[in-house]
Amino acid sequence: MARVYATSSQYETYTGVTPAPADIEVRLRRASAFLDAQVLRLCWYDVDDDGLPTNARVAAAFADATCAQVEWGVDVGDVTGAAAVGWGDVEIGTVKLRRSVTATSGDEAPGRQIAPGVWDALRSPDLTRDIFLLGLVVSC
Repeated sequence: MARVYATSSQYETYTGVTPAPADIEVRLRRASAFLDAQVLRLCWYDVDDDGLPTNARVAAAFADATCAQVEWGVDVGDVTGAAAVGWGDVEIGTVKLRRSVTATSGDEAPGRQIAPGVWDALRSPDLTRDIFLLGLVVSC
């Protein structure tokens, strides 16, 4: 089961956008999975049986980070991470851009970038070292 770190009401509170977009549950789920893969898997924090943070401050920071990631996708106009895929030549007036279509993946898309607000949430002084470590990598 996929972990989802924020609710639609948390998104509305975070962004001030009411009502939240109709597909907000899908966006929150995708943002949570993206953050799991790109950031949170490299962090240390206590979890419950479902893999969700047990500490309220950590859970709140994860909710803010998830909302920030969803808001970022809306702000950059790329909620799926597909905006940068597939273009080879683009011309706007006298500006011409060219790149290989075959060398392009969705990883360069604006929607696949980690939102600055994610880092703000996860670097909060409320997340003390005894409850959360950002970027902890260990081996046994």
